[in-house]
Amino acid sequence: MSYRIGIDVGGTNTDAVVLDESDRLIAKTKTPTTEDVTGGIVTALEEVLGDEFDRTAVESVMLGTTHCTNAVTERRNLNQVGVIRVGAPATLAIRPLLEWPDDLVGAIGGHTTIVEGGHEFDGEPITDLDETAVREFCREKADVVDSVAVTSVFSPVRDDHERRVAELVREELGEEIPVSLSSEIGSVGLLERENATVLNAALTGVIREASTAFRTAMDRHDLDAQFYFGQNDGTLMGVDYAERYPIFTVACGPANSIRGAAYLSGLRDGIIIDVGGTTTDVGALSDGFPRESAVAVEIGGVKTNFRMPDLISIGLGGGSIVREEDGDVSVGPDSVGYELESEARCFGGSVTTATDVAIELGRASFGTTDPELRDELVAAVSDDIVERVERTIDEMKTSAGDVPVAVVGGGSILLPTELTGASEVDKPDHYDVANAIGAAIAQVSGHVDRVFSLDDQPREEALAEAKRLARQDAVEAGADPDTVEIVDLEEVPLSYLPGNAVRLRVQAAGDLRVEGEET
Repeated sequence: MSYRIGIDVGGTNTDAVVLDESDRLIAKTKTPTTEDVTGGIVTALEEVLGDEFDRTAVESVMLGTTHCTNAVTERRNLNQVGVIRVGAPATLAIRPLLEWPDDLVGAIGGHTTIVEGGHEFDGEPITDLDETAVREFCREKADVVDSVAVTSVFSPVRDDHERRVAELVREELGEEIPVSLSSEIGSVGLLERENATVLNAALTGVIREASTAFRTAMDRHDLDAQFYFGQNDGTLMGVDYAERYPIFTVACGPANSIRGAAYLSGLRDGIIIDVGGTTTDVGALSDGFPRESAVAVEIGGVKTNFRMPDLISIGLGGGSIVREEDGDVSVGPDSVGYELESEARCFGGSVTTATDVAIELGRASFGTTDPELRDELVAAVSDDIVERVERTIDEMKTSAGDVPVAVVGGGSILLPTELTGASEVDKPDHYDVANAIGAAIAQVSGHVDRVFSLDDQPREEALAEAKRLARQDAVEAGADPDTVEIVDLEEVPLSYLPGNAVRLRVQAAGDLRVEGEET
């Protein structure tokens, strides 16, 4: 018998599960998330493994973590980043980091330059790359930058200049310096792609620290297992891949919940509602995977365009604070969070929370005391919660008809068994640890998002090339090449560009590659 461990770090709780080789749940736990994140992970491992568990039978550990999200939000522990844009003179009007919050620019140093180079959409050079300017910038910033972000005009079409800049950076600053290339991270839009690449470069130190801390925790528990990070599309990536692309971990929590809910409920398409201690995330499930956002996504006040799940988050959770003032009732967005068991009325505290209301409604029965809330207050809070969730379901739907809904998360006790807009509301077994289960069952994926000119090659050849690149990306991320399949393909004609241009977005996914197998 072999086992897998899934761990998901949320804002309130850190959840952990152990699954056997048939994906049956063997053990689960929820522990409060700690300020340093790592402490909560260590505690969750201790509790879910216990004293008698056979550590040698654990083959893999999957971690969905908020280390990178917290670092960007708190502007803490970020690298000093050298930002090189290849695009002069065409892109001089808007400098890098122009729309970034001042405190975030300060946290990464604001070291930027724009050098001549870049390509047209069809791959033709705009001008030659100014290699001298790249070397001068590197020498000027050699003592202050920890990593480098490189973005070139239309690099998703042709990345020659980005790769040449990477060579020059390593010649000047050493082979060990992390270099992030925008063609490997973002989509076509220059500024959003550049922003995502700079954030990625800022986070390489954070993910390495998290990786080291978690390996230490595994050693402490005598776990000699493969270790993977969760990523934003609900799939996994190996540690080496995660250390190159830490930005892909920032939304893995909601993605894990959607995948876990799909597995537990059996849904392939529908709406997933994940109610936590502080927030409720509402996402869409498309053919078993989180639906990807089609618009720019803001992270830490910065617009980006890399792959992220399509989500709406509302400030509503089990710890949300209930207030009544001049006859008006409000629920959240502030929450008692991990202090629920000391602050909430149902545990003898003095704060009225959404959980107290759920207990009064008979949707849960735990705690140490009766919350003793007035019926009018309970009814008003319940109506407010249901109205907000039903409105969000309606915003996520792509058609007028009712859709199946699965509700997961520890705070899902807040919701009734019927919701307007839902053809059915399913709260599957083990709904409280769906996120950790989603991490444990995940596959490994690869992606490509590029513009192809169909004047230069037949459509079938372009599709085959895009699929080959997506499969290659999945294998590099840790997938078994024999199991990789194309799970999503989107083809968008770009009529505003000459050359019969088309944008191809392809996702491939496969099972984890067993350590020692050749690729």
